[in-house]
Amino acid sequence: MGWKSLDDMDLSGKRVLVRVDINVPVENGRVTDTTRIERIVPTIHDILEKGGKPMLIAHFGRPKGKVSLDLSLAQVLPALQSALDRKVRLIETLEGAEHLTQEAAEADVLLLENIRFHPGETANDPEFAQRLAALGDVFCNDAFSAAHRAHASTAGIAALMPSCAGRLMQAELSALEAALSKPERPVGAVVGGAKVSTKIALLENLVNRLDVLVIGGGMANTFLGALGADMGASLKEEDFYDTACDILAQADKAGCRVILPADGLVAREFAAGAAHEVIALNADTTLDADQMVLDAGPASIDTLRTAFKELKTLIWNGPMGAFEIAPFDTATVAAAKLAAERTQSGALISVAGGGDTVAALNQAGVAEDFTYISTAGGAFLEWMEGKTLPGVAALEGASG
Repeated sequence: MGWKSLDDMDLSGKRVLVRVDINVPVENGRVTDTTRIERIVPTIHDILEKGGKPMLIAHFGRPKGKVSLDLSLAQVLPALQSALDRKVRLIETLEGAEHLTQEAAEADVLLLENIRFHPGETANDPEFAQRLAALGDVFCNDAFSAAHRAHASTAGIAALMPSCAGRLMQAELSALEAALSKPERPVGAVVGGAKVSTKIALLENLVNRLDVLVIGGGMANTFLGALGADMGASLKEEDFYDTACDILAQADKAGCRVILPADGLVAREFAAGAAHEVIALNADTTLDADQMVLDAGPASIDTLRTAFKELKTLIWNGPMGAFEIAPFDTATVAAAKLAAERTQSGALISVAGGGDTVAALNQAGVAEDFTYISTAGGAFLEWMEGKTLPGVAALEGASG
């Protein structure tokens, strides 16, 4: 690990610029999910305990470089103050941050207004990064979820001042490095979701790093179709059949075992409680024109149970079926519980991420039982694709 943590920094009496992600859902002016806010609390508390003065830098929505009252961080302020149990003062302009009033200077925590109100942010403008850096003495990046963006407040600023990772960033990087860069083997992954087209780079990277790859959801239909199955009305991408075959060939060459559903729950309508039957799935399967696979079946779950027992590390991204509606959440819930049981027994390191993934694990009631759940979304996927994340690279190259 080439980056520093808060433990490596002298923060006493210093203004600490902290890049955070508090881009949370808001309805009628109130935050409806405080998860991202709660996850930055340890970093802020540690900075305060070390004698530092945090100034939070954050974005909210996509204002595209223009001031928009609808996207003001003022909406997030009450939830932030509640989580920190501290008075937080919103600084409405960059000029206000450069010339703090005495009252603002004495506040425990400062929050700079939506950084994306400034066009220099997303352009990673050097002059804008310099203005930001001049606001503090130390930079702390605690927004792994924004680390895949080469923005002024994620990448530009880190090259200009002593920099480190916050507790959430540290946890994310440590978990992902343990899962993919230096995993305990055998290592496997569950990759599900609707479309192969959105995860080609991910699959191509994983087959060269994994011992076992489980493919589920609509993606599995595309792979089965590529092998010759007639998948009826199932969600599939026929234009990517050749791509699916190429990925299978890469996996075979790399020695990665690919597990596709051996059976599925097949229905003629996409609806909760729809009449369904279990049908074997293989290259010879032929479904009726109005039949669709909406979940993996019991034989597939048994296969996963056996596979999971052999693994020491598991990465999870995407559901096994249409988990939003019963009974087509069966395979996702069963597989999640199997992974959670192995994790809690100490036999498995499990790391999961992605919006649908977190929702599915919460639905199964096991999110707290995984080793680590990433809230990073796009950054999590790009890390798994093997891409260099600008925000992480900047920390690794920063002085401190």
